[in-house]
Amino acid sequence: QVRLVESGGGLVQSGGSLRLSCVASGIVFRNFNMGWFRQAPGKERQLVAYIGANGYTKNYADSVKGRFTISRDEAKKTVYLQMNSLKPDDTAVYYCNAQYGRAWSNNWGQGTQVTVSS
Repeated sequence: QVRLVESGGGLVQSGGSLRLSCVASGIVFRNFNMGWFRQAPGKERQLVAYIGANGYTKNYADSVKGRFTISRDEAKKTVYLQMNSLKPDDTAVYYCNAQYGRAWSNNWGQGTQVTVSS
């Protein structure tokens, strides 16, 4: 059963940067696509960055394209989200998840809070 632990969030000023990490366990990491989601207060959770199991396929939500970069380290079973040029609209709880085939895991981690001040 997959277990996901996110870290790296915090309070940052507009224009700043943060790097989020997510360590996965309980799965054969190299077989899973990985994604970063975020959920702002009163809004639905949305996928903001995706990386395929091969490490090459990457997709981003339009709102973060050019500012966020997703990557993965197979040896550490970790997926990262480098966030640059942060804006107040990026404020949310950020979660990672693992996808096998087309199914995302039902086991969400605790998430990590990102707050961007103007």
